[in-house]
Amino acid sequence: MNTPAPARLRCCDASACRNAGGPALRQALLAARAAAGLQSTSLAIGAVGCLRLCGRGPLVAADGPGGSRLWGGLSPEQAALLVAAAVIDADPSPALTSPSGSDPLASYRLDLSHPFFSLQQPVVLEHCGLIDPDCLDQALAHGAYSQLRRCVRQLTPEAVRQEVRRSGLRGRGGAGYPTGLKWDTVALQPPGPRLVVANGDEGDPGAFMDRTVLESDPHRLLEGLAIAAWAVGAERGYVYVRAEYPLAIARLRRALDQISQRGGFGVAFTGTPWPLRLELRVGAGAYVCGEETALLQSIEGGRGTPRPRPPYPAQRGLGGAPTLINNVETLAAIPPILRQGGDWYAAIGAGEPASASKPASGAITATIGSRGTKVFSLSGAVVHTGVVEVPLGMPLRTVVETMGGGVVGGAPVKAVQTGGPSGGCIPAALLDTALEYEAMASLGSMLGSGGMVVLGPHTAMPELARYFMGFCVEESCGKCLPCRAGTVQLAALLDRFVAGQAEAADLDRLAELCAMVKATSLCGLGQSAPNPVLATLRHFRPEYLAACREEPRWA
Repeated sequence: MNTPAPARLRCCDASACRNAGGPALRQALLAARAAAGLQSTSLAIGAVGCLRLCGRGPLVAADGPGGSRLWGGLSPEQAALLVAAAVIDADPSPALTSPSGSDPLASYRLDLSHPFFSLQQPVVLEHCGLIDPDCLDQALAHGAYSQLRRCVRQLTPEAVRQEVRRSGLRGRGGAGYPTGLKWDTVALQPPGPRLVVANGDEGDPGAFMDRTVLESDPHRLLEGLAIAAWAVGAERGYVYVRAEYPLAIARLRRALDQISQRGGFGVAFTGTPWPLRLELRVGAGAYVCGEETALLQSIEGGRGTPRPRPPYPAQRGLGGAPTLINNVETLAAIPPILRQGGDWYAAIGAGEPASASKPASGAITATIGSRGTKVFSLSGAVVHTGVVEVPLGMPLRTVVETMGGGVVGGAPVKAVQTGGPSGGCIPAALLDTALEYEAMASLGSMLGSGGMVVLGPHTAMPELARYFMGFCVEESCGKCLPCRAGTVQLAALLDRFVAGQAEAADLDRLAELCAMVKATSLCGLGQSAPNPVLATLRHFRPEYLAACREEPRWA
């Protein structure tokens, strides 16, 4: 006779819920379980990764015979009620109701059938909220490293790259470059050492997608990076994470230690002497180090400043060796792509048919379109804030209004800022635009790494543009003049509009200066810094005109 599985309480232990009091609530639950005379065999209580609805933390999920339930915003004083709720089949029950017959936890209960949850399609985040991020055994029980073992034992590097090409996966860090093409570029370089790097230097305001993966499922990233190493012939690599993510750093360090204690990637997961070695590198807080060449400079111990390209890192990177650089979300998508197949992933989302073929000339055919899922961090004036993973091609309105619940208080959405300081504002009239690389670019914005900030009716667009320009001024490395001086001049012009002291001619000056900075800056920071200004000028020009004085300044 099979012993029934114990009821389980999953306590979110990601940054947002930690800051909302999650650790204290978990300790109170453990104490309440002991006070009720229960053992872990009848009620398991443990930490897990992100449970998605960050704005309602701390979040606790319950699994049992009655199905899964979710609560948010509970305090330690309510731990006993939650323990009782976790071990019964129905909720509410006589054990949970007050004399008036009401459920004392009803106002904290979250509806798992709400579109915020039901419209998500977790691929990258499929294990977030299910496993303890610090437990390798739990990750292994959910299939971690099974695809790495399959790759090393059964697939050639070319077969792995072919599956990635077939999937249509594009880089999720912002540029959307075809992942399979980048892998091929590294693999087809002349014989010699190669390296792989996971770019975890996520720094856009309002972006926390990669942090979610790093804090919630670090072994998923490490498996994706290890598969990439096998596919391009690398035996050494780095995980680069910004210093502002201490929890992510701690969990990655622990995950790497666990693998080392088991003999390394080859011995532990493939049963072979494959000598792959991955190391953790912590950035010093420079936003520009998210740019590939600046990141490499930082890893090598230099100042994080970009260099001209070509040569590209895929041709000449760390120590002069071909170096593959992918962002965290891109690499985290690799294990499920290998498990389910590239065609399965390509069937999710929108875009042109993917191709895994090579023309007779030997060149690699780039995949076109928007395939698979994308993780977005939904924040700002929206009702439901948190992390969502949805198919590419879904309308922006669905994410903001259906999943996110629209603006707090029922006010209309004014705009949505996508792509952080590299992106632009999408006005409410264009919310039916598909979340797709080319569609967003046609509006003067971009998907970027996935930051999505919802703006209410009281947001002044010149002030918003000034905020993002100020961010770029602070984060510019100063290496090239157009970015170093141009962003300062743009900020000064925007100050005039914010203060209501601009004149009509300043609109032309603003547009001209944006074009110059965009066209002549060395790296992506300067090239994209004007985007929020240009987007707000394009869609909200009357707000700039309203800030102009009627008479010229020098009259």
